[in-house]
Formats: sequence, structure tokens, C-alpha cells
Amino acid sequence: MIRAVLFDVGETLVHPAPSFPALFSQVLEREGHTRDDADVLAASAVVLERFSEASREREAWTLSPEASRAFWIDVYERMLLSLDLPSANGLRETLYTAFTDLDNYALFDDVRPVLASLRDHGVAAGIVSNFEAWLEDLLVHLEVRDEFPVRVISGLEGMEKPDLEIYALALERLGLPAEQVAFVGDNPEFDIVPPMALGMTAVLIDRRERHADHDGIRITDLRDLPRSLEEAS
Repeated sequence: MIRAVLFDVGETLVHPAPSFPALFSQVLEREGHTRDDADVLAASAVVLERFSEASREREAWTLSPEASRAFWIDVYERMLLSLDLPSANGLRETLYTAFTDLDNYALFDDVRPVLASLRDHGVAAGIVSNFEAWLEDLLVHLEVRDEFPVRVISGLEGMEKPDLEIYALALERLGLPAEQVAFVGDNPEFDIVPPMALGMTAVLIDRRERHADHDGIRITDLRDLPRSLEEAS
């Protein structure tokens, strides 16, 4: 029986508004550059690639403001290069400012209903996220911080996914065995393989339908989570 659900945050619970590519495009347009939405979306593939690269090279990018800034400036530089745009004229820094502005983030529409359903069924909710320390402020801003009594945020804990220790810390704080805990996230490398290695039930939230061949539990809307967990039990 699942007694708690741990969630990733970025692109699982929270997203740049109206979306990462759309916000990126808006910043470009304000700065006098127009690019097709499809091209910006294609360029945004570098984000996941950069996450994987950082993991392979043991580059902990969320553990300090300086490391985070350097990481994202590099991401934006790579995206701008792929869009044939200049990166040394302050545009990278303008993008960084936009993507660290709390007002530019929102919850997905399916988050509050699912949290309410879990709460009604006595299932605890928590967070395990590779995110900077300002995630705490963002959760307060979005009025959901109290929904997650257990919050394991890499920028505060000094460890990042896919390190098993960050998941083990969440289990310790929950006070539950792994087999009674589910984890929900959008990245198979970071959110599926590690929790399964510890014995948790792992659920892939595939909002953009990028992983149709995933052979585990896969949903495209969080409102399908309770049913999926029930079927898996």
C-alpha cells in the first residue's frame, strides 16, 4: 500500500509560464529577436542534455548561487548558439533574470486536484528536487509549501539526483519503507531509475509525450496518478 508520494518539481509540479520555450521566446522578442516557436522548442532539448552532462561529470550545479548561474548561463548560451543569436551582449543574463523571477512560474492545472485527492486518502506528499535553494520561496509564492511536509531540495541538502542518498534522505524523513512510497517525475534518468533501485514505485509523468516507449508506469496527466498507483498495487 502506498502511504506517501514524493514528487520532482520542475516540469512535474511547476513550469515556467506559459512554458519554458514560450517564456524564452518572449524574452527574445522583448530584446528585438524573433524566432519560430518550433525552433525554440527544438533548441530547448539542450536543457535535458545539459542535466545528463552535469550528472556524468559530477558537476553539482544547484549547490550554490554561483554554480547555478554558471550552469544556466551555459544552457542559454548553447540555446542562443543553436538559434543563431548572439550570446555575449547581455542576452544570456536577461534570460537568467527572467527564469529566476518567481512571478514567471505557475503550477500545472492538475497539481492541486491531485494533492487534494492524496490528502483525502491519507497519503502524504513530499518533494525531492534538483533545484536551487530559492525553491522554498517559490513554493510559498505558489501557496503550496505546506502541502509538502517533507522537502528534500538539492540546493539546501548538498546532494543532487540521481544520487541515491537524496532519495534515502527523503525516506528517512518520511519514516516509511521504500515499498510504501511512490516517486513521480518527468526524467527517466533522474526520477525513475534511482527510486526503483531503492524499491520505490516510480511513475513517469510524460506531459509532452516524449517517452511513449517507457516500459514502466507512465501518465500524461497527474490526475491519472491515483488510478495508476491503485492498479500497480
